Amino acid sequence: MAYYRRLGDVPPKRHTQFRDPEGNLQYEELMGEEGFSSDASLLHHRGVPSAIVDARAWELADLSTTPNHPLTPRHLRLHDLFEENAWKALDPVTGRRLVLGNADVRISYAVAGEASPYYRNAIGDECVFVEDGAATVETVFGVLQARKGDYVVVPRATTHRWLPDPDAGPLRVYAIEANSHIAPPRRYLSRFGQFLEHSPYCERDLHGPDEPLVYEGEDVEVLVKHRGNGPSGIVGTRMTYATHPFDVVGWDGCLYPYTFNVSDFEPITGRVHQPPPVHQVFEGHNFVVCNFCPRKVDYHPLSVPVPYYHSNVDSDEVMFYVAGDYEARKGSGINVGSVSLHPGGYAHGPQPSAIEASLGAEYFDELAVMVDTFRPLELGEGGRAVDDGVYAWTWAGRGPSDSGTGEGVYSIG
Repeated sequence: MAYYRRLGDVPPKRHTQFRDPEGNLQYEELMGEEGFSSDASLLHHRGVPSAIVDARAWELADLSTTPNHPLTPRHLRLHDLFEENAWKALDPVTGRRLVLGNADVRISYAVAGEASPYYRNAIGDECVFVEDGAATVETVFGVLQARKGDYVVVPRATTHRWLPDPDAGPLRVYAIEANSHIAPPRRYLSRFGQFLEHSPYCERDLHGPDEPLVYEGEDVEVLVKHRGNGPSGIVGTRMTYATHPFDVVGWDGCLYPYTFNVSDFEPITGRVHQPPPVHQVFEGHNFVVCNFCPRKVDYHPLSVPVPYYHSNVDSDEVMFYVAGDYEARKGSGINVGSVSLHPGGYAHGPQPSAIEASLGAEYFDELAVMVDTFRPLELGEGGRAVDDGVYAWTWAGRGPSDSGTGEGVYSIG
């Protein structure tokens, strides 16, 4: 994202000698995307950023996935994933449970109260939505304050840790982990990278670190998720660094973590129902992220405010219902904390009773985060654990047990 920031002490000329007041040389690290051909930042460390003294295997949580076969829409109840008080002993990194995933993106959920380890995702960028609670996110670039409704966007290979706020209750996070970079949609940006006037948000709505974070310390362990031969090609390593990774006295550039709060998204509306791309907030390789916010709805006198039935011929659609009263799903069992999966090859839309009920509506009080993927999604262990088993039949009002055929049993391997 070509939005330049400069924090702390940096030399007037890059790649030149830079010393502290005592004469000690600072160590420069270029953190950049796509080799040396895209956005980057220059970080100036007190210690050598490559100096590790130990490396051991980190056994990751279950990342296996099961195909959605036979093909059916799914309703996953994320609020049933964790026991009532289990969050007190869990952290928002190692406590994540995989809900859905494919070769491009993984969606996990966590409820946490403990501080996470120092952590680095070397697979791709992370976009973590804070459903509830609050946290301080310490990073090698500085500190972010994450609150309810924030997207926390963390570039690939950024060392960071989450510190939940104990006074804000359980920290609930919906983690979207890419195998690529995550950025604002290109159609929102000028050819030089500035947000255009038609964008539903702009640079003023993005909040990066305000000052460097400098810690002293030796033999600091960082959990690194990286490419390998594990499930989905992902493995973990525990790297121990000779000096603290948070020793950056200054940095500048266009690559850094930031937060964006969903309340700052300005919905785009029209006389008739607008398609999902107007709700887009981010994009990655082979997937997009959208949010459906409280908004005025269609104002044509004969408009139908809820979505028309549509076939995702190129994508799977995942909707996480965060707050409000989602009109199109009334009568389906879906509520706050639910995830719906509508796979490619299946036409979906509102519950039949919701169409008539929506006529004449002027405002929808709803908040949802949607991920559309261009490869089929499979169910992770978390998704399999909270599948309600009946959502697929809610449009018809009956399922295979009512057909008398004994066919089409709703199950996954």
